[in-house]
Formats: sequence, structure tokens, C-alpha cells
Amino acid sequence: MSENQPQFISTEQLLAHLQWRYAVKKFDPTRKIASADWHVLEQSLILSPSSFGLQPWKFFVINTPEIRKQLVEHSWGQAQVVDASHLVVLALKTGVDEAYVDQFIARTAEVRQTSVEDLAPYAKVIKDFLNRMSPEDLSAWALRQVYIALGQLMTSAAHLGIDACPMEGFVPDQYDQVLGLTEKGYAAGVVCAMGYRDPADPYADYAKVRYTQDQMIEVL
Repeated sequence: MSENQPQFISTEQLLAHLQWRYAVKKFDPTRKIASADWHVLEQSLILSPSSFGLQPWKFFVINTPEIRKQLVEHSWGQAQVVDASHLVVLALKTGVDEAYVDQFIARTAEVRQTSVEDLAPYAKVIKDFLNRMSPEDLSAWALRQVYIALGQLMTSAAHLGIDACPMEGFVPDQYDQVLGLTEKGYAAGVVCAMGYRDPADPYADYAKVRYTQDQMIEVL
């Protein structure tokens, strides 16, 4: 076994963590995520998989109380926006183009200690894929990548005993305006409030409603 092989959790631990997780509706505003734990969660976002490894996203962590208060009215009045320890806006990159691919290829060459020329065939495959899509399809593709990162963030948080609430109940255009995302070349895709559940949140005790394995998984 490699010396770099990590120690994995057990199957029982994995399922227990996923059973514990739920979409928190009421956060304890007095509890904050420790900086060391938050660093790990940020790394989990960075390590998220994406199509071709392109990472067509950026993650905006909203810490300023005044900004969070502005976002409440654009979040259907949901208190999680202000009560959670951390608020993450997972944004998709707009206008993923050949220049962005070239930037990614240059980064790949740097990390893997190879040349851009050696990666030219890979760059062509990516560019051909992107060029086949309309601007609307490209945005939809980028948004799907953002949801992969959301899933990784939420699962990582559950393993650390940190609560999360994914939120689609917000007005993306207004988020873009308040946060200045359009000028930065991004658009809000989904929001995730993170922190610790309030003991008074009744949803914490609700049984998970899921269809059975036979109904949801079919082996062909």
C-alpha cells in the first residue's frame, strides 16, 4: 500500500453522516465554523470534479453582514442567509471560451510539468466540445458543473459535522447585481448556507422521505 494512501471511513460511518445531514431551515447564529474547518471546506470546493477539469466556476463567500442583509429580500426572505455562519454563492463562469481553455491548459502544463504543445490535442478536444454548444447550452453546462461542486461541499460538510442548506430560492439576477458578479464574468448558480443547526429547528427530527432502493435503482 502506498504511503500516501489515506485512511478511509467505514461504510457505517458514511451512511451515518448522510443520514444525519438535512437541509437546515434554522441556523444557530451564535455558532461559527472554525477557521481550520472552513479551510478544509474551501479545499473541498477547489477539489471538486468538473467536465474536462475545466472548473467553470468561482465560489463567493459572503462574510459582510450588510451584504447578507441586502440578499435576504432577494432570497424569498429566508433567514438562513443571515443566520448561518457562512454563506457561499456558487457561481458559474460566463463566456467560457478558447482563451479560458488556453489558460486552463497553461495551468495544467505548469502543474504536471509538461509543455503546452504536448497538451495541444487535449486542448483541441475541449475547444471542439465547447464550440458545438450555443451560448444557452454553454451556460446550462456550466451550471451543471456548479451543482457537482455543491454536492461535494455538502457531503464534505456532513463528514465534519457541519450543517448546510442548499438554496435555489433566490433571484439570481439580483444576486449578480448586489455582488457585482456580472462585471467579474460570473453568474450566481446556487447558494449554500453553512453553519450549525439551531436545536429548535423542528426539521432536524423529521424522518427522511426517500423511495425504496428497488424503486430508485435498477440494474440492467
